[in-house]
Amino acid sequence: MQKPKICVFNYRDFDEGTYFEKISKELNIELVICPTGPTKNSMGLAKDCQCISIITTPIDAELMEQLHLLGIKMISTRTIGFDHIDLAAAKKYDIAVSNATYSTNGVADYAIMLMMMSARKMKHIMQRANIQDFSLRGLQGREFAALTIGIIGTGKIGQTVIRHLSGFGNPILACSLYECEDVKKYAQYVSLSELIQRSDIISLHTPLDESNYHMINSKSIAAMKDQVILVNTARGGLIDTAALLDALESGKIGAAALDVIEDEFSLYYNDLKSQVLSNRNLAILRSYPNVIVTPHMAFYTDQDVHDMVYSSLKSCLLEIAGEKNPWRVN
Repeated sequence: MQKPKICVFNYRDFDEGTYFEKISKELNIELVICPTGPTKNSMGLAKDCQCISIITTPIDAELMEQLHLLGIKMISTRTIGFDHIDLAAAKKYDIAVSNATYSTNGVADYAIMLMMMSARKMKHIMQRANIQDFSLRGLQGREFAALTIGIIGTGKIGQTVIRHLSGFGNPILACSLYECEDVKKYAQYVSLSELIQRSDIISLHTPLDESNYHMINSKSIAAMKDQVILVNTARGGLIDTAALLDALESGKIGAAALDVIEDEFSLYYNDLKSQVLSNRNLAILRSYPNVIVTPHMAFYTDQDVHDMVYSSLKSCLLEIAGEKNPWRVN
């Protein structure tokens, strides 16, 4: 019997490689490997494959048509988010789309780390220490446990953030399309407007879609507390970057910690140290002492990388076999 054949784009041998080798053998899958993302020129590698596995490369209608002509049955993204894939085009060409799942601890703990670093002005402290400036002026932080934390989105990651935060003693507010009974043990559900008005720290943990694009904008920021801390480990498009910059420069927002930003897809996971950044807003944000910017790596733990590879390959295997696929999103 012929092995299922999957083309893996965005393949990284230094971290995913061991897992792909081990899990593909366990699942009896043949892999075609490409270290770069799918493009019009590289897509031919997927010939004779039933599925492709990607990370965050945008798949637009043109690439979707090319995949259709190659006979691809499914695109599996090794990420929870799938907003980089044109779902309407996938539906048009009858191509399934699936995402990945992984342990929620990585992103949840990273978000809490960013909250605490922001509250204690850690970026500014480290910048000074690097030049042997050990003075105290301007570095006084805030008592973390006294800060009211608002969690927008109580899916699996949001729930884990709230559960882990409960040990610090913070007042916790939550807002979500769907309420979770377990969350109510540790947090109070309120409306989005109330959460925005009452929170000292606001942390985003919701998927991005048309309904919440730029949910953090000039109007919502105006309703926030002065010196609010904003944390985003979800999707960059949840925040209007122009409004964020204005609020940081005016002092309305006291600090921001961003693992994701708008228009990051051509930047993150690439070595650009000798290049001029094409995203001007990213360059500006990185220059502020009260803004922490990291390259979309809150998920990046050994357990999570394993889980991403496994769920992507297993999802493809189920789709090829015509079996129920819990990772399918369309």
